[in-house]
Amino acid sequence: SLGQRLILTEGFTTYGGMAGRDMAAIAVGLREVTDESYLRYRTRTVAYMAQRLKELGVPFVEPPGGHAIYLHAGAMLPSMPAHELPGQAVACALYLEGGLRACEIGDLMFKPSVGAKPRRQLVRLALPRRVYTQAHVDYSIEVVARVNKLCKADQLRGLRITRGEASPLRHFTAEMEPLHTGEIVKHPGRGRDESRPGEYGTHAEPALMQVQ
Repeated sequence: SLGQRLILTEGFTTYGGMAGRDMAAIAVGLREVTDESYLRYRTRTVAYMAQRLKELGVPFVEPPGGHAIYLHAGAMLPSMPAHELPGQAVACALYLEGGLRACEIGDLMFKPSVGAKPRRQLVRLALPRRVYTQAHVDYSIEVVARVNKLCKADQLRGLRITRGEASPLRHFTAEMEPLHTGEIVKHPGRGRDESRPGEYGTHAEPALMQVQ
């Protein structure tokens, strides 16, 4: 009877816990990724976004690739040290400014080891298949440009992890809070104190635009 109930709620046990609708969507996606006309459309959308951001002076990793734009948060916030998580600060600002959900790829996602070489602090704006219109892309560009202006005005504050620092998936599960204006922060493992001014209150919520 449990097997029959499972069919009514999630699907057959052979589905691996996925609903039939989800499996159908995956099947369509597998066909579409071999369609050259679709792939041209997809890469052109990313290229358009990259071109507009470049015109607006927003730093990002080049070339942009085919599925995402990787904002260079370290270049957007050059005075913010990596241990204050500039990538997550930018990701949170994107969410607060315009509701864009982005993913940090930097010292939050990959906890640095002592003596490791500095890592680039990035923010991924991924474009999911057949989700966004041209208007969505243009709106996202406007929001990124506004956040970049806030960065140039030194209006973003760094973040500290308050819970879940040791978690292997801390970019999904960690809780954070913004640093206070003028607060002294000691870099873990380096013994260096730094003062961070700032006005813009970045949100502590992990911001995960999967625009994926």
